[in-house]
Amino acid sequence: MVRYVAKIPEWPEGERPRERLLTHGPEPLADVELLAIILRTGSGGATALDLARHLLHKYHGFRGLDARSPAELCQETGIGPAKAAQIKAAFEIGKRLFKEQSRVGDKVASSADVYALVRGHIRDLPREVFRVLFLTSRNKLLDEKTVFEGSLTESVVSPREVVYEALSRQAAAVVFVHNHPSGDPTPSQEDKSITKMLKDACQLVGITVLDHVIIGKDSYFSFADEGLL
Repeated sequence: MVRYVAKIPEWPEGERPRERLLTHGPEPLADVELLAIILRTGSGGATALDLARHLLHKYHGFRGLDARSPAELCQETGIGPAKAAQIKAAFEIGKRLFKEQSRVGDKVASSADVYALVRGHIRDLPREVFRVLFLTSRNKLLDEKTVFEGSLTESVVSPREVVYEALSRQAAAVVFVHNHPSGDPTPSQEDKSITKMLKDACQLVGITVLDHVIIGKDSYFSFADEGLL
């Protein structure tokens, strides 16, 4: 027996996610409704809500969904390049909004500040990325930049590039940040060696290295907090 499923435009207006958002604002909407608005349409008899519910269940919420690449999302039934792009764009907008609220001009006073600033962007990435936060003499954030991607080894780290980027911004201090895709932020011997190498290079030109923060899945490790700088 075929089950008839009404399309969302055929629902009563007060039950449609988009109309509910326009009437009441986004706050009352459930996660599945917000994602359905981004998806816009369903596929193969399933509504956008059905598709959103499937994705959030399979990937355990927005965070798991965000960690998927566009190519992985396109493997899902009902998700093509357009919908995958819409999902990734929505997540990126959210991350950039958060960074606008707490970034350039703000004071970076502790490892907790660093973690709050960068965790949304790098903690769930499937590859390692190495970022540098560039600060004034009063620890106010000037800028940040990803300088390496991939497996972090001494052979790929360029102290010259780090120093160049810092001097070009007239930074007085820097904080190094990278993620461990394994989820465990404990530093490796390679991490310790790279930290020392970069610190020595920065000291030669009068740039202070305040910290190296390693981001795990739900925690972080601070070289400064542990007395390793």
